[in-house]
Amino acid sequence: MKVWPSTSRSTRDGHEKATVTRYDVVLLDRDLPGMSGDDLCREIVQSGELTRVLMLTASTAVAERVEGLSLGADDYVAKPFAFPELVARVRALGRRATPAAPPVLTAGDIELDPSRRTVRRAGEPVDLTRKEFGVLEVLLSAGGAVVSSEDLLERVWDENADPFTTTVRVTVMTLRKKLGEPGVIETVVGSGYRVPGAATAEPAADVDEIGSGSGSGSVTEPGAGTSSESGSLT
Repeated sequence: MKVWPSTSRSTRDGHEKATVTRYDVVLLDRDLPGMSGDDLCREIVQSGELTRVLMLTASTAVAERVEGLSLGADDYVAKPFAFPELVARVRALGRRATPAAPPVLTAGDIELDPSRRTVRRAGEPVDLTRKEFGVLEVLLSAGGAVVSSEDLLERVWDENADPFTTTVRVTVMTLRKKLGEPGVIETVVGSGYRVPGAATAEPAADVDEIGSGSGSGSVTEPGAGTSSESGSLT
């Protein structure tokens, strides 16, 4: 696990950073000036993010440790502490904060990797827009079942999309062209679309840095991904 540390000298500064950046681990000193460390811990936990919180305090009382853990902290270290132990605890929490990679979706010689946002056919990369990728992902995830145009519109676009639009049909048409022959997306008249033989496979081995192991087709439409920062906020 690689660490990109981000430090703050007050809980208010830390609060601002935690609001805009998804951290794997937050190393939270309860005694920093400004906003209460307890309040910041509550906000991080209530946000629903996978961020893990390791609390630091000068108090060694059992009641203090119990209170910190009751707030939602994942671990608790009293000062003074051994630095190697602190690093080990941060790394352990970081592993827990990383969600398991979703399975690779396959159909024949087509392979879609949701975590890397890549598509390959017969080993060759296929560059797709964000919507084309989304449609293919939903169809492959269905495991061969029929997916209606309405379901695709709801899951790939947003709630404000016009239900009478032809955008799904047009996107499926361009997706078929990019995937090439033989065609894999079937039209079920009056029902929707399906990809026969869709299945899942184990995700590829994890990599340390984003972008290494490139060469696969990728999502090319601007705004396709979300940015987050790994590391610890102290």
